Amino acid sequence: MSTENTHYERIGGEQGVRKLVDRFYDLMDELPEAYEIRKLHAPDLSQAREKLFMFLSGWMGGPQLYIEQYGHPRLRMRHHPFPIASLERDQWMLCMQQAMMDTGVDESLQDELKAAFFRTADFMRNKEG
Repeated sequence: MSTENTHYERIGGEQGVRKLVDRFYDLMDELPEAYEIRKLHAPDLSQAREKLFMFLSGWMGGPQLYIEQYGHPRLRMRHHPFPIASLERDQWMLCMQQAMMDTGVDESLQDELKAAFFRTADFMRNKEG
């Protein structure tokens, strides 16, 4: 693929993003190592799944579904009510990295997304630790 393709196109468009998000939240439910990040979410993950799908679609260069429905993401503000330290960031990253591997995301794309995801997840931290 051309290096000009967006992450959205490279991951497989809507289907690829949906697959990634679904696996991510499945892992959050399955992995004991994700306990702290999981307990910050509602028991029913369907709304979280849809919002992350919509956000990642635009964030990866596809349709701006989240912005169209909710406006600017204001990620830090929206995550402020939840205590997020390095542990929660790392658990989020664990689930996302495993989801990328499990869904067959190309290794070079995984490397690019891992770096971008880490920067964003690290920015969400709002408590020491």
